[in-house]
Amino acid sequence: MSFSVGADEYDRFMGRYSLPLAPRFADFARVAAGQRVLDVGCGSGALTVELVRRLTADAVRAVDPSERFVEAVRARHAGVRVQRAAAEQLPFEDRFFDASLAQLVVHFMADPVAGLREMARVTKTHGMVAACVWDHAGERGPLSLFWSTARELDPDIEDESRLAGVRQGHLAELLEAAGVHEVEESPLVVDVEHLSFEDWWEPFLLGVGPAGSYVARLDSGRQGRLRDRCRQILPAAPFVVSARAWAARGLAN
Repeated sequence: MSFSVGADEYDRFMGRYSLPLAPRFADFARVAAGQRVLDVGCGSGALTVELVRRLTADAVRAVDPSERFVEAVRARHAGVRVQRAAAEQLPFEDRFFDASLAQLVVHFMADPVAGLREMARVTKTHGMVAACVWDHAGERGPLSLFWSTARELDPDIEDESRLAGVRQGHLAELLEAAGVHEVEESPLVVDVEHLSFEDWWEPFLLGVGPAGSYVARLDSGRQGRLRDRCRQILPAAPFVVSARAWAARGLAN
């Protein structure tokens, strides 16, 4: 899946959660100085900036299918080589990287097993292949309250709970199917404070991802009912959203 929104809109919507997730994911993937690492589906660069901080720009490569994201990451991170490419067709030779990482990407891949298999192909033997995805199925992701409220008002809604990797154990299954071995899975949790209800709600109006697209399709009346119901359910501001992602890692052959 290629996002049609710009990097600034994506940052306002998901960056507030993906930025604090990035260092936890990089720790989980055992990213360390001296490695050459690939950021697959880099988006607006939340993980890229963490990799640059740990490794320097010369040691980081990034790919994304969205030209707007590619341009944004190039502008934001001078020295990082960024290319437009899908995970399923990575433009690199075999065993080129010490590690390949995909943060919040697998559930949007057209073919998750093929994408993870490509990540393993471009990773050195016994190098790390790692991915993480929000726990949408367990209703512990950053958008879970939004989706549960939307389902309350619209029971037939198609949310993100059936996407690849969003339930416990599924990322590990996908990595194993892709030929990655010694696979381990673990939860990663971030806590994000919101100073007001508007701070939480307004990014849903930017059209980002499945949630933003759903809101954009609602007429003003239905959108208002969804907003008001979310306001009723959320605690008084300021409040903290505790979001969990499932992360899985393994070794390339």
